[in-house]
Amino acid sequence: MGNKVVVAMSGGVDSSVAAALLKQQGYDVIGMMMRLWSEIGREESNRCCTPDSMALARRVAARLDIPFYVVDAKELFYSTVVQSFLDGYAQGVTPNPCLICNRQIKWDFLLNHALALGVDYLATGHYAKKQEAEDGRWQLLRSTDRSKDQSYVLHVLTQEKLAKALFPVGKYPKPEIRKLAETYCLPTAARSDSQDLCFLAGEDYREFLRRNAPEIGRPGPILTRDGKTLGEHQGLAFYTIGQRKGLGVASPVPLYVLGKDAATNTLVVGGEGELGSCELIAKDVNWISGEAPQESFRAEVKTRYTAREAWAEITPLDDNQPGKTFPSLRVRFDAPQRDITPGQAAVFYDGDLVLGGGMIE
Repeated sequence: MGNKVVVAMSGGVDSSVAAALLKQQGYDVIGMMMRLWSEIGREESNRCCTPDSMALARRVAARLDIPFYVVDAKELFYSTVVQSFLDGYAQGVTPNPCLICNRQIKWDFLLNHALALGVDYLATGHYAKKQEAEDGRWQLLRSTDRSKDQSYVLHVLTQEKLAKALFPVGKYPKPEIRKLAETYCLPTAARSDSQDLCFLAGEDYREFLRRNAPEIGRPGPILTRDGKTLGEHQGLAFYTIGQRKGLGVASPVPLYVLGKDAATNTLVVGGEGELGSCELIAKDVNWISGEAPQESFRAEVKTRYTAREAWAEITPLDDNQPGKTFPSLRVRFDAPQRDITPGQAAVFYDGDLVLGGGMIE
């Protein structure tokens, strides 16, 4: 492979340092930023592509003396990421748009734009690592800084795409990245991190849904598991599994959201002792090695980006598919997991090694 690389820049400190590190290592670096969709009148608030973010990314590119391009991804971002976010809530699940963005925007649309320039790699500011195994296959690993690890959202990568990926900041603790930004005199050195979904512009997702999918806010019954009616919810999309506050139900004991039934528009609640499940079904599973396990195996499983890993037995389900590719599987945990949520991903780990993952059904 050569040494020409496109760095996906966002105007943040991580992608800026990624570009600086690669330039220092002798790579031929090109900066590329996507212009993403924003609500009309809220363009200044989209963290990923505000005019301020774009100006910062340009200044970083100028400081590093590298070319800088902007790619328009507004329509594709809306039709894939934002629409799947709206559709997911309409169907009663809790979607994770970062998974869709990584699969279809960063590592498809942007990767293809990068490759069209004749580069060898696409680099991002993700906190993750990759290495080549003895059999020549590429492996995805957690980052050195566990508190910043983003391997969860990268489980969607295939061998073909991982071969083209570089994660320059994955071996550094976050404070060291800040120091490097200062050392390189990058204008993003002091810029704060954002944990929000870019298109929500820092506001509560419920307000976004009320404006963009008002039909989602359809009231319905709040029931216990034994069918007792306790009140009326304001729309299933406005509640998440495990939620305690804001249910609007009077009760002598704390109540939690146990489940959502989109078919009957019912919110199911119960006591803390009723929370949790020992089992889930995951679909559309991607195995990073490119090879699906043929038998049950044990691994640590993470069911949300912020969740702790838990040990489980993982059993492939053939789903009557020819060729036994096992697109679905059953996960049985050693102990009940409190907040298993359809629409999120179940990601499988062997120590620091990311095996793959699929969508919780």
